[in-house]
Amino acid sequence: MRTALFSFSATGVLPVMRKVTPASTGSPPLHSNSARKGDVSSVTRTEEPEVLYEKKGHVAHVTLNRPAVHNAMNLRTHEELAKVWDDVETDDEVRVAVLTGAGSGSFSVGQDLRERAELDRRGVPASTFGSRGQPGWPRLTERFTLTKPVIARVNGYALGGGFELALACDLIIASDHSVFALPEATLGLVPGAGGAFRLARQIPLKIAMGYLLTGRRMSADDALRHGLVNEVVPEKDLDATVTAWTDAVLRSAPLAVRAIKEAVMRSLDLPLPEAFVTPYAWEQRRRHSVDAREGPRAFAEGREPVWRAR
Repeated sequence: MRTALFSFSATGVLPVMRKVTPASTGSPPLHSNSARKGDVSSVTRTEEPEVLYEKKGHVAHVTLNRPAVHNAMNLRTHEELAKVWDDVETDDEVRVAVLTGAGSGSFSVGQDLRERAELDRRGVPASTFGSRGQPGWPRLTERFTLTKPVIARVNGYALGGGFELALACDLIIASDHSVFALPEATLGLVPGAGGAFRLARQIPLKIAMGYLLTGRRMSADDALRHGLVNEVVPEKDLDATVTAWTDAVLRSAPLAVRAIKEAVMRSLDLPLPEAFVTPYAWEQRRRHSVDAREGPRAFAEGREPVWRAR
């Protein structure tokens, strides 16, 4: 089994030897965003990578690494994340990714508002829906062609842009003390990373509007009841539960997984007759693959299939 850990530089992804040690997150945030005190340079320039990226076998582990500010995301975070998603997409050995936040207090509390305030002071145009033209584009929330499954491991606060990241994942596994919210309206902002669009598609409209217009917080149990998360477990069981889900995904044929995700996501807004006749690139690859023959053959021979992703 291969294990690799990566950091980042201006030239791209660099392998490094680094032990991942989550730090304490301190007291919970009062709203959807948090950051260190000081100007934007003190927020965005640190020696530690802001995204930790580790590959274990066929699983990519992506960790937002700003626990001191509840994993609030600044422009540098988005730049580092873009390199990660590029690598996840192109590395044929990666079959599933797990996205989480460092520490035990927050998945992510969204946009770094202190950096945003500094950008406003400099006259940088305010953000709106989408991130085109900004650092890190396309961000996960707009990587509509990413066909590898992404699992959000949520332990604590997933607020604002953090909640939007989780909504863009295919599965969400949450600890029982996790909290979700889109409080942008209370800050004079909009959930521009897709929260306004995805929440209304993933839960009933009236319920979604209640959360969007008020910024009201949603408990992990409520998120499970609304169908937003796949499983809620005690914090002590979170890692084992996520591993069980990644193992289950890996037991499926990788080309079939990608074909299914592509077909589901592309057909969400299509009339059913049109969905059946739409061409799907990954389905064409799966249909003519070695794996498409391996599954039935393994079943007939009474053995476990050996997937080759080709």
